[in-house]
Amino acid sequence: MRPIIIKGDPVSLGVLLRDDLTQVWLWYNDREVRKYLSFPEEVFFYEDELEWYEALRREKKREKVFAIVENSSRSLVGLIGLHRIDHHNGRAELGYFLAREYWGRGYASEAVKLALEYAFEWLNLRKVYARVYEPNVPSIRVLEKNGFTLAGRWKRHQYVPGEGFVDVLLYERFREPSRPYQRS
Repeated sequence: MRPIIIKGDPVSLGVLLRDDLTQVWLWYNDREVRKYLSFPEEVFFYEDELEWYEALRREKKREKVFAIVENSSRSLVGLIGLHRIDHHNGRAELGYFLAREYWGRGYASEAVKLALEYAFEWLNLRKVYARVYEPNVPSIRVLEKNGFTLAGRWKRHQYVPGEGFVDVLLYERFREPSRPYQRS
């Protein structure tokens, strides 16, 4: 049984379970999934996932990682997280991925929408930002569909296997002005 934190359609955000780590480990080692994530060259051991999970539990004030769950099957389809949460300045970095078999179904767009709702309504943040590699057009579309705007570019900043050095695009999304940020 997985607690659902925010319900959406067709996916929801739920609590990441220790039992999910075997699947996450397989996805993290899938070269197509890994290609546009941080450290695309990395090979992960199962023990790395266990350590990562324990670090998330210890750092839950600064790191919120959710399971992306398909509503109809209750299947885990990917992960989404708010990272480096800075409550003082009201900001966090967004990161996400889906398993390859779930690409192109609108799941990432819905998951980002739900993560933004959590960031702005539950964490009271004023800004969420994301980095995306320029060749990752589907992820750029997900961000733009969710109201992110291009804030900057790091030229030929990241090496992507098979593509060479690519630009890293910096996107940001601010809380709606109708819901003012209340500094804690």
